Amino acid sequence: MITSCLLALAGAATEPPTTVGDTLSLGEVTVTAIKQSADLRTQATALTVIGQHEAERNQVLSVKTAADLVPNLFIPDYGSRMTSTVYVRGIGTRIDQPAVGLTIDNVPVITKENYDFDLMDVARFEMLRGPQNTLYGRNTLGGLMNIYTLSPLNYQGTRAVVEGATHGTWRAGLSHYMLLKEDLGLSLSAQYNSTEGEFTNRYNGRRCDWERQFSGRAKVEWRNHDGWYLSNVASVSVSRQGGYPYEWVETGHIAYNDTCFYRRTSVTDGLTVRKAFDRFTLSSITSYQYLDDNMTLDQDFTVRDYFTLTQARSEHAVTQDFIARSHEKASGYNWLMGASGFFRRYRMDAPVTFYDYGIAQLIEKHFNDALPEYPIAWDTRSFLLGSHFTSPNWGAALYHESTYHWGQWTLQAGLRLDYEHARLNYHSETHTGFSMFEAATGELYAHGVINIDDHGNLNKDFFDLLPNVSLTWHPWAGKNHTIYLAASRGSKAGGFNTQMFSDVLQQRLMKMMGIGMQYDVDKMVGYKPEKAWNYELGGHFECWDGRVQSDMDVFFMDCRDRQLTVFPPGTTTGRMMTNAGKTHSWGAEFAMSVVPTELTHMNLSYGFTHATFKDYNDGKVDHSGKRVPYAPMHTLFAEVDHSFKISNDMNKMLTLAANVRATGDIYWDEANTLRQPFYALLGASVTWKQQHYSLQLWGRNLTDTQYKTFYFVSIQHHFLQRGHGRQFGATLRLNF
Repeated sequence: MITSCLLALAGAATEPPTTVGDTLSLGEVTVTAIKQSADLRTQATALTVIGQHEAERNQVLSVKTAADLVPNLFIPDYGSRMTSTVYVRGIGTRIDQPAVGLTIDNVPVITKENYDFDLMDVARFEMLRGPQNTLYGRNTLGGLMNIYTLSPLNYQGTRAVVEGATHGTWRAGLSHYMLLKEDLGLSLSAQYNSTEGEFTNRYNGRRCDWERQFSGRAKVEWRNHDGWYLSNVASVSVSRQGGYPYEWVETGHIAYNDTCFYRRTSVTDGLTVRKAFDRFTLSSITSYQYLDDNMTLDQDFTVRDYFTLTQARSEHAVTQDFIARSHEKASGYNWLMGASGFFRRYRMDAPVTFYDYGIAQLIEKHFNDALPEYPIAWDTRSFLLGSHFTSPNWGAALYHESTYHWGQWTLQAGLRLDYEHARLNYHSETHTGFSMFEAATGELYAHGVINIDDHGNLNKDFFDLLPNVSLTWHPWAGKNHTIYLAASRGSKAGGFNTQMFSDVLQQRLMKMMGIGMQYDVDKMVGYKPEKAWNYELGGHFECWDGRVQSDMDVFFMDCRDRQLTVFPPGTTTGRMMTNAGKTHSWGAEFAMSVVPTELTHMNLSYGFTHATFKDYNDGKVDHSGKRVPYAPMHTLFAEVDHSFKISNDMNKMLTLAANVRATGDIYWDEANTLRQPFYALLGASVTWKQQHYSLQLWGRNLTDTQYKTFYFVSIQHHFLQRGHGRQFGATLRLNF
């Protein structure tokens, strides 16, 4: 099939999608693209598109499950909804800034803690791989995810979904789409989901990964015949969950004595205004985003009373993007230019509370081993390391992209001038004390009082030039075949390691006692932007009258100042981002969709990434040549489904589907001593569909394959999280 598709480059012509201005008609939905070309398959971009029916068939409820269908995109499911870690082409980190951007109806999501949410009425999911910084700015070094929801201008009616599954999981959603006037539409939707959880904390016998989540959304769209278009989308999401089912490798059990939970409330409003003039279109995208969350952890994840962490944050953010774009012409010169900016401010309290066992093992034992003649005893069996932060960040950018078409060739080049200012105001404090004794007599020798109350601020400025250039060849006019060569430079924002302040405070406390080390706050807490050049050769092809579509590419990424999440050595409490020299990533991606008959569909996607450290020495070991941790080498998705018409009626269908999702190998540490081997998860579904409803019975990980999604080390203890086991469910969808 692959060979026949490539040989068919000169085959039958296929009719291109209907294009009006910036709108691409896709049959089941109309997608409005502000910056992208109407037909992505003619562009010099590695991409994957998931439509509404495909998403429903594969139970795609979030960006994490959507990632399973995309080559070289990996979003592991671990921890909580706060841990939205995205890896693509060997690029990605576990904390702070994301490596892949996300937009919803063209509005950017500025904080990665808001990435993980359940999706309802999604019309289209796009993944553009490779740096997208020139047009989309910060944190699109690895690529960009676009989500488009149903439009009340194109669809009217009521939709409902009810789902139940194993582990006490269920969800219910309701949405309504209507026209208030001929050119004015309104949609309202609400969804609630709940799960009792799969993993049990053996300390108290309770499920630790329970969750309750509610979300609501209102969308207003207006379009008139004078070229005006307006869309306002307001959404709210409330999530409460336990999470963090981390298993101590030494015991093979999840068992910790203090509470772990994550709570999040987010509110977003995005306004898009567009006006089409005779020769160009002017657009404005404005958003306000609010996040209030609280992560509280038994950070040692054992039954011992070491310490707990609370990270409570309140964040406000505003984004603005102005875009001017010429009307798209099949030949000649096209252009796009824009100006964007953002302001983001958060307040955070991140106290670490030390308890009896933590004081004894991490402080008293450390001191008494160093000076046994004068042992110490802490005055109280608990004390607080307090950390309070405010961080106002802002940035501004100008960008331009020019495109010239002549004959079968297209040359595109763009440049972004990007500036960002980051500031961190911090207040660290602890108030405690200890008594020192003479070992020989047991008598009190001295009493120490520790009062630390530090205030300060850190500032960083980042300026960058982010170019791209590509050359595209359309081999035969009228045929949907594209071959491209592209180079682009991407960047991922720098910032501050707020979680390291408890370590800085702990080490200063111990230094006052004559042991420990003194951290350089600016060096320990700050980290630089990560930057990379991406070079790519690829193509998009169609054959067999459009029944076969394939995409393939090879890439090489040269990354500098690679951001890497590490746990500081020794018995410390935090984690930090560091710049780990250089990494190289190279690989290939392939995807194919085949529709041999009207009732049969087959999809295949595969990604290969070889990501290694080119230059990284952590001060103790040279890791050059080692694989980059947490980035999978292989990703695979394969699916086949076949439908049977009942009584020769297209409104009555029975569909059987099966799929496999596979990932690995994944290395867990920089030394490559631990890894998750390649694993595959089998899924299947049976769907009965009539005109106004469908009932789907489905199963995931049918073979109950055992695999790990996360591994880390804390205070010299090794922990992991296991992946989800076998699960069955039923989904009822109503459409009337």
